Amino acid sequence: MRKKIADDIYYVGVNDRQKGLFENLWPLPQGVSYNSFLINDDRTVLIDTVDVCYSDLFFKKIEAVLNGRPLDYLIVNHMEPDHAGSIRLLRHFYPGVQIIGNKQTFTMLAGYHNITEGLREVKEGDTLESGKHRLTFHTAPMVHWPEVMMAYDETGKVLFSADAFGTYGTVNGAVLDTEMNVAHYWDEMIRYYANIVGKYGNPVQRILKKLSALDIQTICSTHGPVWRENKDKAIALYDQLSRYESGNGVVIIYGSMYGNTEQMAETIACSLAANGIKEIAMHHASKSHSSYILRDVFKYKGIMIGSPTYNGQLFPEIDAILKKIAACEVKNRLFGYFGSFTWAGAAVKRLAAFAEEVQWKVTGDPVEQKQSMNNETEAQCLALGKAMAQALQ
Repeated sequence: MRKKIADDIYYVGVNDRQKGLFENLWPLPQGVSYNSFLINDDRTVLIDTVDVCYSDLFFKKIEAVLNGRPLDYLIVNHMEPDHAGSIRLLRHFYPGVQIIGNKQTFTMLAGYHNITEGLREVKEGDTLESGKHRLTFHTAPMVHWPEVMMAYDETGKVLFSADAFGTYGTVNGAVLDTEMNVAHYWDEMIRYYANIVGKYGNPVQRILKKLSALDIQTICSTHGPVWRENKDKAIALYDQLSRYESGNGVVIIYGSMYGNTEQMAETIACSLAANGIKEIAMHHASKSHSSYILRDVFKYKGIMIGSPTYNGQLFPEIDAILKKIAACEVKNRLFGYFGSFTWAGAAVKRLAAFAEEVQWKVTGDPVEQKQSMNNETEAQCLALGKAMAQALQ
């Protein structure tokens, strides 16, 4: 069945419900879509391809729209293999197709697919006319690869945005947001942003400024729904995330071997709730995947981390998530920390060093517990939770 997005514009993407981990890192409990779009005008224009594993279905969808017509152009907005994986096969089936990209696109195209001919280089502000439709190109380096660009259809007021504004999760039957319940996609957009775009807040701000001059009525990302009714919400969410703005909630991340550090985390959470904080997310670092922890680090302003001392170091799973958080370069967070030990404490000292590294504002007095909780450490945990709550309010 052909899925029409706008005049002459068709969805030819696919769903992937087989892959367990995106980039072999991030869980996909609801799968993921690889979105591609075809403009069936006087000249035909394909925007991006799909993962090569789904090329058979992809080419059937293309042919259903073309109905024997040639494919004139392929626009490559992003060279990551989940979107560019089928380019070599596409050139095989449509040998006359002209591939449109920028200078960095073509360097990667040669490296991945050994394609060096039949190319048309475009730069910022260049255009392509297919008949009724006129596309302009806008470079978006480091959102989230250096070659990324976006194509804007002036006729339909449609932005083909590469990975920007994308989400995890398949599109189930409908593609347009006006034809589905999109409630579950917002958290998945935050998780996708935190996992994939994360540290590139400044490049995102630059492209948002550039896009603000366009009359965008529809956003076609390479993952997730086509945004029309919710286009402004999607743009606003990206603006918020790339400014590292967050809600007045708290994420508590902790490691615990025998439950003592976990008891500290529970006490702090009770104190937060008692002092008016309603948004509290808790993650045992040995059970929660880092994908979801990073999502909540981007969602909430208060970050509280606890660790037992393990071989004179941080608990390994806490050490691992701290490295991932630091790599995202998240800014403007309030930080509280706590830890425990049996015979020689080191975790709290190392959490203090982490606070300096990421330059978060330390809130409340850190709590260090020897062995199990007593009245004194319970009072200190309650005080730490109260201090975070007051700082947020």
